[in-house]
Amino acid sequence: MSDVSLDWANLGFGYIKTDFRYIAHWKDGKWGGGKLTDDNVLHISEGSTALHYGQQCFEGLKAYRCKDGSINLFRPDENAKRMQRSCRRLLMPEVPIEMFVEACKQVVKANEKFVGPYGSGATLYLRPFLIGVGDNIGVHAAPEYIFSIFCCPVGAYFKGGMKPTNFIVSDYDRAAPQGTGAAKVGGNYAASLLPGKDAKARNFGDCIYLDPTTHTKIEEVGSANFFGITKNSEFVTPLSPSILPSITKYSLLYLAENRLGLKAIEGDVYIDKLSDFVEAGACGTAAVITPIGGIQNGDDFHVFYSETDVGPVTQQLYHELTGIQFGDVDAPEGWIVKVA
Repeated sequence: MSDVSLDWANLGFGYIKTDFRYIAHWKDGKWGGGKLTDDNVLHISEGSTALHYGQQCFEGLKAYRCKDGSINLFRPDENAKRMQRSCRRLLMPEVPIEMFVEACKQVVKANEKFVGPYGSGATLYLRPFLIGVGDNIGVHAAPEYIFSIFCCPVGAYFKGGMKPTNFIVSDYDRAAPQGTGAAKVGGNYAASLLPGKDAKARNFGDCIYLDPTTHTKIEEVGSANFFGITKNSEFVTPLSPSILPSITKYSLLYLAENRLGLKAIEGDVYIDKLSDFVEAGACGTAAVITPIGGIQNGDDFHVFYSETDVGPVTQQLYHELTGIQFGDVDAPEGWIVKVA
């Protein structure tokens, strides 16, 4: 169990320096041996492509303390596969899946005291990232790369329980139609800062991004994926080549169909057909599920289940997924990797 003096119940989602992080270097066409280090400062060339041309990608996943004191990682191989896809899009060397998962396990074991106690809602957030480095000035792939993973203890996303949040449709595009929307790269998030700030200034949780080609279909909710529950017991989530494929979303698609008996659908979600849904939510690693109370689209404000209460199907999905992550519900084969 943890012996760190932290107010676990009141932790937010912010940077807290932990004891160790993992680092590995790619040079001369191959990965060197990775290692743990206590140095949280990177030393890189001023010509690094990550600084000038955005040649970098990252991931996010969590470690969960179980009732018996053991620690779970949730589908880390899927994060590894998604990082490999990001690497291919940005011409970076792929991190082997085994190397990625083993590095995650090393970081969690070395920082085990920062994994929140069972029942506190706190978890250990892992941030793997890969950056292009080395002396460079031209617009081309870097000569060297750094792969690293650091971690931070984070609190329960919902203080006092899940509560619906309202969102507003943005006039900005999150990504270009054939751009990097499906890759987890920093540029997508930099582009979201201004629209997100504008949404919050209007007292919304974040903004809804529509498809960049026609501006008629929902793509993402801030930095999360959208889902809706229809009156016909369907779990529907958008399908588009410019959406980041959320591991949480695909987990919910499986659970909706195989545990809750819903029909799971990836397809178009038209912004002018919100009345098709009786519940809606946003999903991702940080919050798992954020229930959506309503969406402001121009002059129209559409409320789903309620602005104050969480819908029953959304609640079921949340408890099923978090139960699996914390070891209280049987997991589908291969979803859980034990660390300790």
